[in-house]
Amino acid sequence: MLKIIFERLIAKHEILLQLIISQIPNFARMWTNFSTDNFREICDKLASEDDALQSVIARYGYPPMWTRPNSFETLVHIILEQQVSLASALSALKKLQEKLGDISPEKLLLLTDEELKACYFSRQKTSYVRHLAEAITSRRFGLLDMEDLTNEEVRSELIKLKGIGNWTADIYLMFALQRADIFPHGDLAAISALKEVKKLPKDSTKETMLEITGNWRPYRTLATMILWHYYLSKRKPVSM
Repeated sequence: MLKIIFERLIAKHEILLQLIISQIPNFARMWTNFSTDNFREICDKLASEDDALQSVIARYGYPPMWTRPNSFETLVHIILEQQVSLASALSALKKLQEKLGDISPEKLLLLTDEELKACYFSRQKTSYVRHLAEAITSRRFGLLDMEDLTNEEVRSELIKLKGIGNWTADIYLMFALQRADIFPHGDLAAISALKEVKKLPKDSTKETMLEITGNWRPYRTLATMILWHYYLSKRKPVSM
């Protein structure tokens, strides 16, 4: 008797069940973006749940909403920022802008290695940006395609490219695609600020960091921006 009732229930709701099952892959492909519409609201939510982040906002105000266009120039800029100061990277980018005007893959490929060297590109980074430009012009990599991929799919596509690793992928996801739930574990400024605001020992383990940053899901990007804001604000020269 119970079996008959169960079978009738399944038959009655079969269409609904099929609809639910069909949507499961879509749920896995969902992600959260931030924008000017929700940026401060998310910062407030993080602050309400974490005293350390709340104290940063109370002392220094809201962080800037750091974003960049989803463009070739943005990826070149992030590559330039690998393992150097932000000022050095920006100086090289500005030299390239002076040389090319609009920075496009096609224009960059017309430059010689010597011309890129004159724009403060190292031999390694010259190789990286050439490889990126070639991947885009040959349509092996598409910037607009990234907007429809999950975070991990974007990462997977990016790290196929020469010279691009997890840190570069993280910054691209955060700045260009405005994905809300990224923590760049390879970012020294974010890690340093995290240890300071949480009063952690300098030799804290990666597992400790993962546990703390995991509490900020699904808004780890904005928590990172609060940490960067703290890091930059604390080290800002005092004007006399």
